[in-house]
Amino acid sequence: MNDFKLNTNEKITSGFKIPEDYFASFSEKILNQIPSEEPQVISFYAKYSRILYAAAAIVVLTLSIPVANLLQNNSQEIASNEIENYLTQHSSLSDDDIVKLLDEEDIKNIALSSSNAIEEDALEEVLLNTNQIEDYITN
Repeated sequence: MNDFKLNTNEKITSGFKIPEDYFASFSEKILNQIPSEEPQVISFYAKYSRILYAAAAIVVLTLSIPVANLLQNNSQEIASNEIENYLTQHSSLSDDDIVKLLDEEDIKNIALSSSNAIEEDALEEVLLNTNQIEDYITN
């Protein structure tokens, strides 16, 4: 086997040669090739702005519908309670005034509901046989 010594043998050339003053003018050549106009930058938010606005609108609607329902239900309950309180405290209507306001159909409905009333004998029997008569009287 032959001994190989780096310093004694001829060196192998790569075949590539750099021209003279290549690195001195390299930066100038590269800068000349770059276009002088800056490219238009489109941001992510501008590109997808419609999608973002649509998503925000959906979130707002989703959160506002239950709140609106709660507010509407509360206002209806308050209105019915206020009407009931007003009628019980400030009502000056007599029975004759109420009868004048009723239609014939309303009177028939009242008559039908009174025909299903509990008989007095059955009512007396229940009241006599229970120990909690005061609860029935107060309620």
